[in-house]
Amino acid sequence: MSTDAAEIEKVLQIYFDGLYEGDTKKLGQAFHPASHLYSVGADGKAADLPRADWFKGVESRPSGKSKGSERRDRIVSIDFSGPGMAFAKVECQLPPRYFTDCLTLLKSDGRWQVISKSFHAVTKE
Repeated sequence: MSTDAAEIEKVLQIYFDGLYEGDTKKLGQAFHPASHLYSVGADGKAADLPRADWFKGVESRPSGKSKGSERRDRIVSIDFSGPGMAFAKVECQLPPRYFTDCLTLLKSDGRWQVISKSFHAVTKE
């Protein structure tokens, strides 16, 4: 599984780069077309965001790179549930928002991609 771990680390780096740069082409490499993002909204209810809607939001906001924001991307853990499924916990930031992401990855057609992202964000001024 060490080769798979290295492949997942590459996918996560593409995710970090795409997020920081506001580059949906890179994010599209890391996230499966059927992927969704999940979080709990300010109203306390679960929110479900399809990848395409997330990309629109990414494209409409200034990137961390364009603002000169510091990067603090970190892979906290990678856990394999089988030869074709893994779970990664990562931390990243787009100040003033700081994220903990739980990513489920599937190995489909010989490559790893994120199929779902559940996240929590903290805003610090």
